[in-house]
Amino acid sequence: MAAGSQPSRKVTLKMHVLTRGEWAFLVAIFVYSFIPSVVGLLRIPELLGGPMLMPSNPRAVTEPVPIILHILGSAVFCLLGALQFLPSLRKMRPHLHRRLGWFVAVGGGISALTGLWMTIGYAFPQAPQGPLLFSARIVFSLGMLGFIVWAVFAIRFRNVCRHRAAMLRAYAIGQGASTQTALFLLVMAFFGTEPLGFARDVLMVAAWVINIAAAEILIRRVFVPRGAISKAM
Repeated sequence: MAAGSQPSRKVTLKMHVLTRGEWAFLVAIFVYSFIPSVVGLLRIPELLGGPMLMPSNPRAVTEPVPIILHILGSAVFCLLGALQFLPSLRKMRPHLHRRLGWFVAVGGGISALTGLWMTIGYAFPQAPQGPLLFSARIVFSLGMLGFIVWAVFAIRFRNVCRHRAAMLRAYAIGQGASTQTALFLLVMAFFGTEPLGFARDVLMVAAWVINIAAAEILIRRVFVPRGAISKAM
């Protein structure tokens, strides 16, 4: 029996190893999320009364709770959420996929709700947030929350296609800060100055539009099987 069981153990161990493509996907997501996630996490000690590691933010001092919750929720959603798209994890460790899914859903919900809270409750100067960005933040916060709720209900009714599509759309919105950072770095590299006012609003909104467009392409070509697109809408 012992000799006969060894091959199966080796096969099992190999099946649990991620593919090169999955490792590349994880590395790309973690690198892409690095600046928004790490910069946000470095803000938390300051908000809790510790040393100031980042430039001062008056809103962070007067109302730190929504910012702390937003940072933590966004980090959980973006970093743990990347694991949920790995086929090996879903197939070989379905229980882990489900458990992580609840953390990802809660983290995303907190991120969306606190983003909405800060948009409506904080007083932003005109340069960092004009009418376009104010409206977009409300729409995308509600959209992200709606997709997460949709995904939870979809998987409860065993509709895997709709679940995957909804979570990918929510994830695209949640990763908006990463794309915004990338666009700002590109613009500053070309023009040597940070965009402000309406130009900043357009750049911020464009990042969400790019992410959603990419999500729709992935839904149709990768994450949802052919012939099941209508079920994912």
